[in-house]
Amino acid sequence: MRDVMDDLEDLEAMVDDEDEREKVRETIETAREAREPGVLGRFRRGFGLRDAGEAVIGSFIFGVPMIVEGGTYDVGDHLADHPISLALTLLFGVALILGILHAGEFERVEEDRLLGVVPLRLVAILGISGGLAAGLVTVWGQVEWSEPVVAASKTAVVAIAMGVGASVGDILPE
Repeated sequence: MRDVMDDLEDLEAMVDDEDEREKVRETIETAREAREPGVLGRFRRGFGLRDAGEAVIGSFIFGVPMIVEGGTYDVGDHLADHPISLALTLLFGVALILGILHAGEFERVEEDRLLGVVPLRLVAILGISGGLAAGLVTVWGQVEWSEPVVAASKTAVVAIAMGVGASVGDILPE
């Protein structure tokens, strides 16, 4: 890419006609905006089935260690008794997931909006990670829903880790 930029700048210096020079400048600007693929992918299209699959895999990989680790449930018990801490933890988790998705520039995908406003990618990541967390901790007998606040708090701790995994899985380049 550096070589292309150098060649374009040389061409700009050689062109005599102002209209042609302006076209070269526009091409230089377009080339500057183009990015080489890096560690993080860039979203070019709306959230689809492949993205959902990546989110499920990322959620599962990050979530299973949380589900089988007893400390997760100690944190959940603590959060159940401290609603402000639970709310702050949930806000931090959503902010972290948003930050990861922002690194992939999810907000640039126009067709990825519900009602033209709500980012479908964010809603899907939260839904997949939350649903998978609730399903797995329930099926694997790690929460007892007879105490819904405690169960939801424990599930939320797992869901945050799964949401991080889902968003990381979604932004990694294909």
